[in-house]
Amino acid sequence: MFLVPDRRSLRRLGPDLRLLLSGLPLSLLAAIVLLPLAAVSAVLALLWVGVLLFPLTLALASAFARWDRARLHRWGLEVAAPSYAPPRPGARGLLRPLTDGRRWLDLGLEGLLAVPIRVLTAVLALGWGAAALAGLTYAGWGRLLSPELPEVPGQWAIALVAGILLTLTLPAAVHLLARLDAAVTAPLLGGAVAGSRVPRLPGRAATATAALQGAAPWDLRLQENAWSRMTIAFLAFVLLVVAWPVTAVVHHVHPAAAMAVTAAAGAAALLGARWPWAGLALSALAAAASMLLTAPAQGEAPWPWPVTALLAHCLTLAVLAVFHRWYWVLSAWSAGAVLTFAALLRADPVAMPGGTLRAAMTNGVVLVAISGGVVLLGLTARQWILARSQAERARTVGAGEMRRRRELEERGRIARELHDVVAHSMSVITVQASTAKFRLQRLDEATASEFEAIASSSRQALREMRSLLTILRADDTLAEMPMPGLGDIGDLVDSSRRAGAAITAELDECPVAPTVGLTAYRAVQEGLSNALRHAPGAAIEVSMRSRDGILLLGVVNGPPPPIAVPPDHIPGAGLGLAGTRERVRALGGAVESSPTPGGGFALRVRIPLSGPLPR
Repeated sequence: MFLVPDRRSLRRLGPDLRLLLSGLPLSLLAAIVLLPLAAVSAVLALLWVGVLLFPLTLALASAFARWDRARLHRWGLEVAAPSYAPPRPGARGLLRPLTDGRRWLDLGLEGLLAVPIRVLTAVLALGWGAAALAGLTYAGWGRLLSPELPEVPGQWAIALVAGILLTLTLPAAVHLLARLDAAVTAPLLGGAVAGSRVPRLPGRAATATAALQGAAPWDLRLQENAWSRMTIAFLAFVLLVVAWPVTAVVHHVHPAAAMAVTAAAGAAALLGARWPWAGLALSALAAAASMLLTAPAQGEAPWPWPVTALLAHCLTLAVLAVFHRWYWVLSAWSAGAVLTFAALLRADPVAMPGGTLRAAMTNGVVLVAISGGVVLLGLTARQWILARSQAERARTVGAGEMRRRRELEERGRIARELHDVVAHSMSVITVQASTAKFRLQRLDEATASEFEAIASSSRQALREMRSLLTILRADDTLAEMPMPGLGDIGDLVDSSRRAGAAITAELDECPVAPTVGLTAYRAVQEGLSNALRHAPGAAIEVSMRSRDGILLLGVVNGPPPPIAVPPDHIPGAGLGLAGTRERVRALGGAVESSPTPGGGFALRVRIPLSGPLPR
């Protein structure tokens, strides 16, 4: 249940509080440093001194942004590091940050937007905790209040129940505030990394990432536009600065109430960019509260929609129209029209001054007309943005298909070359070795066995060659084709023995993934091939065992006997070992190859069965 905190919510209470309480001093410090420095740079820009100060201001803003990303990382949410314009030498390189939009976005976030968000979340979290503590301890400090204050019946029990409820809901409330902080700042800092997770607290990062990436696929690119969010925040801030004094002075509303109503109207647009239901509900509540608060002054100023409330409502409608489906903005527009009609019905024509009712009806008509125009413009802008996104997506898909077609053509050419050259030569070797005992007279048993081993090895090579050709031509993956694994290493050793090699093997099989089995098979195959090529007649030791989640492979050969190298001997080019290292490193393993003290050579491979090996 929501009221009963579980162990997981209690465990995340500490990280959530650290996120909120560390963000407030960081934002205040950033505002104290960045805003005056930006103002001085703007003033001195006329003398060209400020032009040199602006890069320093932007660099400091990016530094604060990095600290913000580190703060979210400690909380459990990975934020992608944005790409800044690379520096360039010379005087023009010093001014390069001025053309980097990403750095200006850091300045706007750290210098302006982050401060009200962090103040709001930190104050609410601390206030919630203080209220819970006050309710639980009211029986102790309540007696210190002045005895002249009237005593409410059962106030001790009421305070205790309220303190218990606030305490039980504290973890959920703090976590919600932490998610609000992350939801506002993470997209502006570079965007949350999908699937990011910090092992110290399993599940927290996945929840936060899901909360930040809950947008529908057709809205993902639009919602991740940090500049659009910054524009909405800037407009909401300007609206708050203008609407607060206007509402308080012109409509004779208490400053605290005017502050609350105008802040709620601006916050509706901010929340509506991510959660349409929240923007819709908060906009309707702010409009209703504005109508009630400004009703006493309806004869002196526009009512039921003051100009500032009208602008805030239109801003929310524009955000809902551009960011979300059409029914959200139509619902918000209908809510404004219904509130206008309800306010006119509740108005008393007798008590209203002359002409006020007509002015109120005109005000309502103006609201419906202007907000309807904003809705149409917003829906048109959304369709244009979606059409442009679809066109860009189509171009991207077309370029990808063209690249894929070129890759398939190249793979087909390679497959034809392998079939016409290598596969043909291997087929000739197979036929010659298989028919040698019928074509040549008086072959002894050892020679016939040698030809049979050659034929068996060439047939195996042909089978693997055909599998490779099928992959190249059919665009399949290795996992979809039958490939050798650990169980085939014994057959590989036996075929090498039939070729005349003296091999001793200790093979302990264990269940592994197909990719691990294939990599192990190729590593042993390469080790045996090198031993047979470079040290013919030498003794070979093959080992395979599993220890502590690591598959250990070894192919060690002794020094070759003092015999002459055949004239058709082809020295290796080192490509086999390089390919083995690439295969093994792709699985997080390691390869060691070096001569032995006795004059031989050793190939040792370690392949992890789960995660990569420590470096």
